[in-house]
Amino acid sequence: MTPAQRRSIPLRLALHALMVVLAAVFLFPFLFMLASSLKTNDAIFADLESGRALLPVGDLTGANYVGAFARGHIGHYLANSVLITVVTVALGLVVNSLAAFALARLEWRGKQAVITLLVILLVVPFEAISVPLMLLVAKLPGIAFGADGVVLTGSWLDTIYVQIIPFVANTFSIFLFYQVFRDIPKDFDEAAYVDGATPWQVYRHIIVPSSGPVFATVTILQALAMWNQYLWPLITVPGEAARPLMVGMEQFFSARKTAWGEVMAYAALITVPVLIAFVFFQRWFVRSVVGSGVKG
Repeated sequence: MTPAQRRSIPLRLALHALMVVLAAVFLFPFLFMLASSLKTNDAIFADLESGRALLPVGDLTGANYVGAFARGHIGHYLANSVLITVVTVALGLVVNSLAAFALARLEWRGKQAVITLLVILLVVPFEAISVPLMLLVAKLPGIAFGADGVVLTGSWLDTIYVQIIPFVANTFSIFLFYQVFRDIPKDFDEAAYVDGATPWQVYRHIIVPSSGPVFATVTILQALAMWNQYLWPLITVPGEAARPLMVGMEQFFSARKTAWGEVMAYAALITVPVLIAFVFFQRWFVRSVVGSGVKG
């Protein structure tokens, strides 16, 4: 071990200690939620003043999860949220990456103006356009599928697709794709065009295989955004048929006397799928973040 490495040992120990403390701070609420979801109300409050609050100990029960499903309609809301998230992310990956490909790899008139507009739109909060957007979709005819084919009915309000279509194209996702696609050497494109490839083939066989980390990053970020949607479904989905989890939790929490064990069970069922998705994509997500840092 060199002298420089020996001198760096205290710094590394301090950094690891700091990371352990931060990890504990972030883990405590999660552990408390999981442990409380298996306890009765009395047990939750009895354990608050000790470390038992973070541990699944004592008289454990699964009744909270049964109650969340029975009284909170969580199964139906969970299916809605999964459908909304999966469809929006899947369509968004295609639409946003194709838009970024056109901006980063193709030459056409007005491209710089579109890029400038894209950067400007990044600073516009969704809350600023939520009411005008709601008034717009309220005027659009609804879509139903019957024996006679596609039928226009009512409006978009209180439907599944009103929670999907406005969010397929995402400014931030386009910007992330654009940043990565722009840094891929264009020599690959030129060689492919010489061999007779079309822009679609360049996108499909060169750009997409070279951009796995950014696709994982966009998947995680857009999935989190859609899974946690609250304001938009709150103002556009008044009924239960198309209601997602987040609005369902608010209704579950406020409609009856608070049963904290069931609330924690409901929260756990919302949180665990997100953690599973992050664990699945984390390798590519970290690779994308590290790669962006190196390029910067």
